[in-house]
Parts: sequence; structure tokens; C-alpha cells
Amino acid sequence: MSATAIDERKLEAFMGQAVTDMGAVISAPLFVIGDKLGLYKAMAHAGPLTSQEVADRAGAAERYVREWLRNQAAGGYVEYDPETDRYTLSEEHALALADEDSPFYILGVYDLIASLYADEERILEAFRSGAGMGWHEHDHRLFRGTERFFRPGYRGHLVNEWIPALDGVQEKLELGARVADVGCGHGASTIVMAKAFPNSQFFGFDYHAASIERARQAAKEAGVADRITFAVASAKDYPGEGYDLVCVFDCLHDMGDPVGASAHVLKTLSENGTWMIVEPFANDRVEDNLNPVGRVFYGASTVICTPASLDQEVGLALGAQAGEARLADVINEGGFRRVRRATETPFNLVLEARP
Repeated sequence: MSATAIDERKLEAFMGQAVTDMGAVISAPLFVIGDKLGLYKAMAHAGPLTSQEVADRAGAAERYVREWLRNQAAGGYVEYDPETDRYTLSEEHALALADEDSPFYILGVYDLIASLYADEERILEAFRSGAGMGWHEHDHRLFRGTERFFRPGYRGHLVNEWIPALDGVQEKLELGARVADVGCGHGASTIVMAKAFPNSQFFGFDYHAASIERARQAAKEAGVADRITFAVASAKDYPGEGYDLVCVFDCLHDMGDPVGASAHVLKTLSENGTWMIVEPFANDRVEDNLNPVGRVFYGASTVICTPASLDQEVGLALGAQAGEARLADVINEGGFRRVRRATETPFNLVLEARP
């Protein structure tokens, strides 16, 4: 066999990347621990702290906290001062790690990631067989993790940016409109809208009964249960008509038959109604999605979104990086004549469809 020339610099660079990834993966359960024990919240706005002070504030054992802090410092999540042996969570990092109301909060995603390790055998078998795996078949942490991951973005953008970008929709909601939130999960998006527009009536639908039950409880806790009706239903058979606005948040690509869902949305809209489609941000060409955001979404698409679609009728399997052009094709096939990009964020595409 002839020897193959190895570019040592390329190999060294790749090994550096691999070690970085190892550090990220092995730190994932430590992020969950930091979240559940309140370690990040204990450090927020407190300035430099010793490991004992962090442990005391969180009610945890110092020796474990000390090792946790060193991992966090090695990853750049907290700052370490060797002269004082103290650790600091910066104000900027606190927005992402300690403030659940911040649009930058990220810790919810680690519940989602943890669920996937519990589902490893099922996902592995799906790879072998080509079969699907329904959303409802995943570990329970997926449902809460998904809600916690997307909720900060909905709080930060939905009322302030996305709805105002739709033609005439904000005015309708302020006066009083009928709104359907299809694939609502735990109801985070529905509740955000209901809080902002008290004159409107909201209807949240999801095929997953446990999520609907949690959504009802969340609406009560938020004080908006009087203006939201949650019900178990799919995107192709949810009830009602004359909706002024129908929304689907980060779930059209999960549907087995998104064209059929599109056609049903069209039937349930009022004459001048609007369909808002929020999807993970993606460019139309694969090569333009080969970046950190695309890596996250392709990962989720592989083990959650694509299996979910393949488990349903048709099984179109758009994937979480379908891109605007492919999404518009699906929406048009369902009977909509006008589709446009209303706005975007680094993580979301927001499309407006009209009859």
C-alpha cells in the first residue's frame, strides 16, 4: 500500500477542534447542574466569589462546586482570579445563564440535549431501519427543554418585532382578533401573545396531550386562561374557522404533511387572514448553512425533526434547515398565493402567507 501524505497542520487543527468539542459535550451535564442547583443565579450580580461563597449561596457542597467552577472557568463561562482564588460571572454572561426572562437565556436547551442521550437506542434503530420516531415517543425532558429554549426568543421578538412586521396584524390584535397557535407545545408563544393583546381570543392546538395539559396550567399561572383555549388537535384537523391570524412556531418542518397542513390553515383563515410561519433560520443552499447555527439546527433535525416527520403520514421530512424557497413551495402547494419574508433573527425566519 502506498503511503498517503498527511498535512500535519490540518490534523493538528482538527484535533484542537475535536478537543474543544469534547470539552463542550462533557460540560453539558454541568450546565444542567448549574441550572438546576441555581449556581449561575447564585453568582449573578454578586461580583467575585470564592467557591465556598458560591456553594453557600446555592446550598451545595463546596468541593463539588469548586470543581464545577474550574470547569466553567476553563470554558470561559466564568472568570477566575488566581490572586484571590475567586470566580466572577460577568453581567453579560449572566444574561445568558442566570436571567430566564432574558432573550439571550440559553440553559433550557440542555434539558433538550439530555433527552437525546436517553433516546439513543431508538434513534440508532431509526437510522438502521429508516423508520420515524414520534415527538411523543421522546424522553420527557425534550418537551420542557424545547419550551425553555424557544421561550426567550418569543418573549424578546414575537410582540416587539415579528407581529409588527406583518401587514395590518398588530392593529387587528389590538382591537380584538381570533388567533390559532398550531403546534403550540407548552403554550409559551400563545401566552406571550395573550398577555400583549388582551382584547383578542387565542386557541392553542397540539397533538401531544401532555403538552396541552401543561399549557393549560401555564396559562393559569400567567393569568391569561380566560382568553386562551387549549385543545388536542393536529395541524390538519384543528377546529374553528374565521381566524384572523394562524401561527406555527418552529414546527412546520416537523410535520409529516406540511402541504396538507398548509391547505387546512387556508380553510380556517378569515377572508383577509394571515398565516405567520416561524422556522429555524436557514439559507437555501446547504453550503451557506455550514456554520455554528446550522450545526445546531442540523443536529436537532437529525435526531428530532426528521424522525418526527417520518413517523407521520406522507413523511415529507423537510428538516430544520429547509430554507425560505423550499418552505415557500410547500406553502404555495397548500393554496396560498402570496408568501414573503416578513423579518428574521439569527435563529429564525419569519414568513407571512396570505390567500
